[in-house]
Amino acid sequence: MTELDADSLRDYYRKFARFEASGTSPIYAAWAAGVAEDDEIIALLLELPKPKRQANLLFAAARHLGAGEGDYPSLRTWLLAHWGVTRDLMLARSTQTNEAGRCAVLLPALARIEGPISLLEVGASAGLCLYPDRYSYTYTTESGPLTLHPEAGPSTVELACEMTNAAPPERIPEVAWRAGIDLNPIDITDSDQQEWLRALIWPEHGLRRDRLSAAAALVSADPPRLVPGDLLETVEGLLAEAPAGTQKVVFHSAVLAYVEPAERESFATLMRSRDDVVWISNEGGGVLPDIGTQIGRETDGRFVLAVNGQAIALTGPHGQSFEGLG
Repeated sequence: MTELDADSLRDYYRKFARFEASGTSPIYAAWAAGVAEDDEIIALLLELPKPKRQANLLFAAARHLGAGEGDYPSLRTWLLAHWGVTRDLMLARSTQTNEAGRCAVLLPALARIEGPISLLEVGASAGLCLYPDRYSYTYTTESGPLTLHPEAGPSTVELACEMTNAAPPERIPEVAWRAGIDLNPIDITDSDQQEWLRALIWPEHGLRRDRLSAAAALVSADPPRLVPGDLLETVEGLLAEAPAGTQKVVFHSAVLAYVEPAERESFATLMRSRDDVVWISNEGGGVLPDIGTQIGRETDGRFVLAVNGQAIALTGPHGQSFEGLG
């Protein structure tokens, strides 16, 4: 590997510490800053394929294997002693965070759709976001809170969202069919894979871990159909299975950033060509440029929620906020 590769990786970890982890995870901020200045750890990471050098993947793998949540010198000592198993886990797994909380920002778009819907999630991970009809929601607005429950009554999974410049949804849609696509689907009924999802949640985010446990228990009782495959090669065949008389909805959240730009554009073109499909995207502002340029201002780390390529809101990455753009 060249020194240019090493400098690029150091810069990535510095930026991760400063812009992504700072203020959100002091532990990850300290760890990333430490890695950025550690030639020995940088050299080990450079032995991995480029997509496997991510901070989230490294830190989750270490915690999953027992590194603890101490200071950077403690992490460094642990990594050097356990690099073989850490490397193997990083090669075998990926950052498939499955945040059920994002259903709170997807619901306002889903609630606009009439009739029963068929939900197809691209990059579904364990499929927890395929169950927006099974969760309870509380939207905090300027006029006060609004709570929605599934038809069967209050859910064991409660999602909270702060809503501005938009009216909260008034209904939870009927989901007649649901399925997901992922390169490596996670079996939510498998305890080790559940633990991997927990490891992907940053150390200080206890509320998210509790929410994951509740959603995993709910979904494990009725697991979704998850199909392994590439999004471009799999989506149309799976859409063909949706039952007649339902509105087909394809959605994804924090997924396309991990797809090459040419594939993203091909996928967006495919979605725009399907007039029988409602396409809901919830991605970073730069991921789908045609959508991101509609904003005209900084997103401040939030995602852009769009329906059929039209931006409608800025959303918190974990579903915690919704700012309408209308």
